[in-house]
Amino acid sequence: MKKLLRVLVIEDSEFDAKMLIRLMNRGGYETVHERVQTAEAMGVALSTKEWDLVLSDYNLPGFNATLALQLLQATKLDIPFIIVSGGIGEDVAVAAMKSGASDYLMKGNLARLVPAVERELRDAAVRHARRKAENEVRESEQRYRLLWETATDAILLMDARSTILFANPAVQSVFGYPSEELVGANFSRLLPEKLRSDAGTVFLRPGDMVTSAQRHILETRGLKRDGSEVLLELAFNDVELAGQRLYVAFIRDITERERNRRKLLEHAEQFRVAREIQQHLFPKAAPSLPGFDIAGASFPAAAAGGDYFDFIPMADNGIGLVVGDVTGHGIGPALLMAETRAYVRIAALNRADPGEVLTRTNTALAEDIGSERFVTLFLGRLDAAHRQLTYVSAGHPPGYLLAPDGTVRLELRRTGVPLGMRPNTEYRSQPPLRLEPGEVALLLTDGIEEAMGPGAEMFGTDRLLAVLRTHRHRTAAQIVDALYQAVRQFCEGAEQEDDVTAIVLKAW
Repeated sequence: MKKLLRVLVIEDSEFDAKMLIRLMNRGGYETVHERVQTAEAMGVALSTKEWDLVLSDYNLPGFNATLALQLLQATKLDIPFIIVSGGIGEDVAVAAMKSGASDYLMKGNLARLVPAVERELRDAAVRHARRKAENEVRESEQRYRLLWETATDAILLMDARSTILFANPAVQSVFGYPSEELVGANFSRLLPEKLRSDAGTVFLRPGDMVTSAQRHILETRGLKRDGSEVLLELAFNDVELAGQRLYVAFIRDITERERNRRKLLEHAEQFRVAREIQQHLFPKAAPSLPGFDIAGASFPAAAAGGDYFDFIPMADNGIGLVVGDVTGHGIGPALLMAETRAYVRIAALNRADPGEVLTRTNTALAEDIGSERFVTLFLGRLDAAHRQLTYVSAGHPPGYLLAPDGTVRLELRRTGVPLGMRPNTEYRSQPPLRLEPGEVALLLTDGIEEAMGPGAEMFGTDRLLAVLRTHRHRTAAQIVDALYQAVRQFCEGAEQEDDVTAIVLKAW
């Protein structure tokens, strides 16, 4: 039979909330849930109903996971709190875990959702059992044994000289010793040799006295029966039973938990490295050409993507305007972006035709790109002396050329498949376009049009063109910035899920 699970979902997207619940139901749970979007609604839900789990998006309009976690912690309820987001920066992810979040998952990769929930529910149950044991341990030694025998944490009862008087069955799963084998042994047997004389690490050594009734928690290393080491979380109390002061240690193997924490940190480090690679390859300044105003920028999302823009010299005094996008996020797409940039620049040195440049670039890339990745790329060649723009588009989203009155003179549509898909593809340039004074060209990646606002609505082409028309009389750099600000305002503070990259070319 399916296990009943009561889930409080903090999410402004009804679609995303339903997706999470469907995954939980498929994972063997009968889920009862409620979706909230504000601190007030969350407070009411916590005070009026019982919950087993909280799943929270990171950014909502006027609310976020950090505030939600603080609100939950203020209630003193021990409920697992898992962040499910489209992608946040390394500092935010690490800070959330340190602040008490149970786990962090990417919306684009929810394969770990059900296992993570099962683990956190299991840990919550263990914490509940531990608290119950600590509250009732003074009542009777009989109750001590009843609870300890069924606990999943290793539990030891020791005297003032660290001699083990009782060990529950769970010690075998942690240390490899049968519980009866440890009775009468000193606690130091369970510690590596280097820690047995370290008073700052070992909480209780032979002859030491624990005089505080406060509960102590530390992390240390333990020694298993086979000689291998294990990472432990160790909590202990001093208690009085039958007029004798004894010491209780609750011991948990946290090796797997720390391994997962390190993976998260490594993942965040990969994003940082990818972002550095990406930012260092962008041009430092736009070219200055008589009769034209050019500007470009890329505004990064939390997770490093593969957006690329560039201004490159081409044969016969041409200037190449490049906007590209590598599929995926992280260090792999960032490195592929760097490789694409290098191939385009090399091919453009002695070629004036954009189609020939991309044909050469595609041949080189196709040998390196696996079937799971590809690159969309727009390459336009500006001949400033003759006021002409020639372009080729390898599967890239369309650019736009606006007439002086703001109407769309031309969509700069794709002319071939993305780079890296077929090694023998030949790309052909479109006929040259003459750029008249007052015209504005916009080249962009899909991070603008596909930006998500409230209710899973996309920014879209109409809004993009409206911003372009409104600001077409401003400088190219101001138009690029206005596009980005319009996107962020539309998203109402929600986390940016993709890079926003654009080049604007104005003819005077």
